[in-house]
Amino acid sequence: MSHSLMSAGEAQSAAARVMARCDALAAISESEEGLTRVYLSPEQVRANARVAEWMQAAGMHTWQDAVGNICGRYEAAEPGAPALLLGSHLDTVRNAGRYDGMLGVLSAIETVQWLHDHQQRLPLAIEIVGFGDEEGTRFGITLLGSRGLTGSWPESWVSHPDGNGITVAQAMQDLGLDAALIPQAAREVSDIVAYLELHIEQGPCLEQDDLALGVVTAINGARRLNCRFVGEAGHAGTVPMTHRKDALAAAAEWMVFVEQATQDQDAQLVATVGTLSCLPGAVNVIPGEVQLSLDVRGPQDEPLERLLSSLLTQAEAIALRRGLSFSANEYYRIAATACDTRLQQALSHAVETVQGRSLALPSGAGHDAIAMAERWPVGMLFVRNHRGISHHPAESVQVADVALGVQAYLQAVCDLARS
Repeated sequence: MSHSLMSAGEAQSAAARVMARCDALAAISESEEGLTRVYLSPEQVRANARVAEWMQAAGMHTWQDAVGNICGRYEAAEPGAPALLLGSHLDTVRNAGRYDGMLGVLSAIETVQWLHDHQQRLPLAIEIVGFGDEEGTRFGITLLGSRGLTGSWPESWVSHPDGNGITVAQAMQDLGLDAALIPQAAREVSDIVAYLELHIEQGPCLEQDDLALGVVTAINGARRLNCRFVGEAGHAGTVPMTHRKDALAAAAEWMVFVEQATQDQDAQLVATVGTLSCLPGAVNVIPGEVQLSLDVRGPQDEPLERLLSSLLTQAEAIALRRGLSFSANEYYRIAATACDTRLQQALSHAVETVQGRSLALPSGAGHDAIAMAERWPVGMLFVRNHRGISHHPAESVQVADVALGVQAYLQAVCDLARS
């Protein structure tokens, strides 16, 4: 096993600092109870200021960009070289955990801190970004921070209101940002070589494998549909079983098929029926119409499309056999985001160096890397998270896992910058 650059003792202190800083950021919340920090809030201003101080202490030059992301740069051996960009987000959902997003930004700072402490400069600059909005909690639109960097903000976003009717543009003004200058946040493609993101795994795979770290292969694509079976309502006492057009019985048969077929097709595909409503919805009436939702996700678009098409075909067959009609309307779709092969290899090599073996796994949740992948190669490193619980105060990571994470992150950064 080759040796990592950062000693176990150094990794231990780095991880302890990361954990303490996660706690410090968790205290910057709009509510006393729980952690809530949303885009363009006074709490974001305070969190950005703290993170900027930590970046500066690690030898970085810092700035806040036109959409409110906090950015830092650790110069290359030759000033003006392109950068390896490391990042994640500093905003949270309501009543959040303290590691989703924050862990990635603070671990990135530790890789630079090590270089600074050892007075090392790499052939590439290292930049870190703490994105202002990934979750979309306040305005109901997501990835505002990373889409600032990629220059892909739709015109309509600035006039989007929050729950109190304050638009993005007004909220920006309150913080001294100018919506007219948003295009200035966009980075030149040539300025950045690649984007890397360390994040907690929002699932149980690493824990099941008893591993601290894993490397992400792809971020799941998703399709969401509203579906409907229409049969015929009728008296529960007088219509014989053989004459019924029971929409709920059809839906139930299909739901069992959805679960089974998805399991049979591919271990990485998931399908969920999350909502169900029956009309007329009375105990003594045969359900005449059922509306239900379908959410399917997977790390590759083709198998996902195949699964979806087989599920819908089966729904139509069930309806036909029972004398009902079935319809489905897709209202949301996001393509799968593949992680770059070379970045995956560098991360895997680093993970093998620090923990003996690596695990490749897809991400079921969305990340800033989705937006960044439109412009740059992206790679992601996952850190084990207790029981996979996320978006909840019970989020929990172990300091020993974070130590390995920082070690692997530094290793990958140095390998990539030098290759």
